[in-house]
Parts: sequence; C-alpha cells; structure tokens
Amino acid sequence: MEQLAPTPALPPEPKLPPARERVGPINERLSPIYPAFDGLTHENTLQLVIATMLSAQCTDARVNTVTPALFARFKTARDFAECDIKELRRLIKPTGFYKSKAKNIRACCAEIVARFNGEVPNTLDELVTLPGIGRKTANVILGHAFDTPGITVDTHVGRLARRLGLTRHRNAVKAELALMEIVPQEEWTNFSHRLILHGRAVCRSRKPRCEKCVLADLCPKLGVKGLAKKRKRKKKKGSPQRTQRARSKTASK
Repeated sequence: MEQLAPTPALPPEPKLPPARERVGPINERLSPIYPAFDGLTHENTLQLVIATMLSAQCTDARVNTVTPALFARFKTARDFAECDIKELRRLIKPTGFYKSKAKNIRACCAEIVARFNGEVPNTLDELVTLPGIGRKTANVILGHAFDTPGITVDTHVGRLARRLGLTRHRNAVKAELALMEIVPQEEWTNFSHRLILHGRAVCRSRKPRCEKCVLADLCPKLGVKGLAKKRKRKKKKGSPQRTQRARSKTASK
C-alpha cells in the first residue's frame, strides 16, 4: 500500500518584539487615522465634566444631541447643584441611566461649589473624590481640559491593550499603570483616545476586523482565536438541522 508523504509543517509565526518596542509604531500608525479628540462637544471644563459623565454606556454622538439644550438651561456648577432633579432627568433621559446620572451630576456640582468655589479641580486626587467621577473620567478631564496627560482605561482600551499584548491586566487601574510604563508620557491622552476609536471602528469586542486592521502585523491577537472558536460552536449549536430536530421532538411530546 502506497504511503502518503507527510504534510510539511507550517513555519512558525515570527516572534513579535516586546510591548515596549511595539507601542511606538502602534501609536504612529493610529495617529493619522485618529488625529485629535473631537468626541464630546463642550465649551468649558464644567461642560466637559458633565458630558463625560453622560457618556457612560452611551455614544458621544447621542450625548452631543442632548448637551446643547442642557448647557443652555444650566450654565454654572451652582445651576446644576440647585436644579430641579426632575427637569435634569428629562433633559438627559436619551443618554440612558438618567436617574443615576442626574443624581451624580447634581451631587458632583454641589461638591464643586462647596469645596472648590465653583471651579473644577485640576488634580487626579481631587477629581476622584467627586461623586460620579472615577479615574477614567478624571483622566479624560485632565487630558482634554488641563493638558495633563493621563491613560484612560475604558472597555475599549483594556480590550485592545490585552489583544495587542501591551498588558495582561483586566483590572483597569493595573492596566493603566502598566501602560504608563511603556507609553511616552506626552502621548498618554492621545494614545488612549486612539485605542478607544480604533476599538469602536475596527477591533470590536465580538468580531474584530483583523483583515482591515493597520496593526495586524504588530498584534499577537491574544484571545481573538478563542472568539472565533466560540462563534463556530455557537453557529453549530444553532444550525438549521439541529433546530429542526429540536422542534420535531417538541412537537412529538
């Protein structure tokens, strides 16, 4: 019996440089695609604070449809602190979770009035003491209102940082500190912004568009293969044949 020749082994994939050496080229490739922060429309620091709080679990585009009327009605921190909570809820309702957001906005502005003379504080330690403001929101405010660089780790930044092999941490604070060690400080704010936009447009959570990604040759795609296997299992589980057999069994009972 004729023996088949063994299938030649595929050459091993080239080993990528360490994260510290790749982060610069990653940022350079994303820079012309996502050049500047233009997400949340605002005219002053207080408006940026409010808009950022509203952007939780909501798109920037939707927030920008709500804030013109909101900022026309309430102009200062005292205005927000003393506003009618029902009116505030009504104005921000399209952004979702409007009851908790309204509560946090009013409480945050009350603290700004009481403790900071109506002015938004400009340090991370002070910002995170305000209701509704965590490290993520604080870094957005510092980076875009006070030109103080900061790494903003939201779900997009965390996901891309892990897929790119820049950090293994799932904890946002640990991921932030890890990225701060390898990203040049002057690029902290811009790098975060670019990862967020790239995560929305290309490196999506369930179906990353690796074939259209400018970072494909710099990315180890950690966890991406697992997503493909999950989709394949899910598709097999819900195949028409299986579904038809399940219906037949149900009908026969």
